[in-house]
Amino acid sequence: MHELLQRVPTLRAVIDHLAKPSIKDQLFDPWRSDIAELAKYPSVMCKLSGMVTEADPARWHLDDLRPYVFEIVSMFGPKRVMFGSDWPVCTDVTSYEEVYDTLTTILQPRLSDVQMRWVFGDNAKEFYRLGTSG
Repeated sequence: MHELLQRVPTLRAVIDHLAKPSIKDQLFDPWRSDIAELAKYPSVMCKLSGMVTEADPARWHLDDLRPYVFEIVSMFGPKRVMFGSDWPVCTDVTSYEEVYDTLTTILQPRLSDVQMRWVFGDNAKEFYRLGTSG
């Protein structure tokens, strides 16, 4: 994706599943440096999705996900991230409701109510041009 963005730096793109970091093994590199390169492009967003299936499916906890969520929000900012449940795949590990509640619990202490609305709907509406005529 990096090569494509170098050629077309204004390309609108969404990175799905945080680019699949190795949450189960709590590995951050090279994932962190790779995603930081993509975050440099202002037209690229990142979807906070698919995390529970990248964690240990039998013993995952929100503390396993928290550092990855914080890294993404720090790199992209709350205006360039969006919630994604990874439904129905997430139901192999947990419920849609638990995925939603987990991410809400992680983000609420760090984001304002307005920023939470961005992440949980407004950013996706804007990116995918939902409810607009353009």
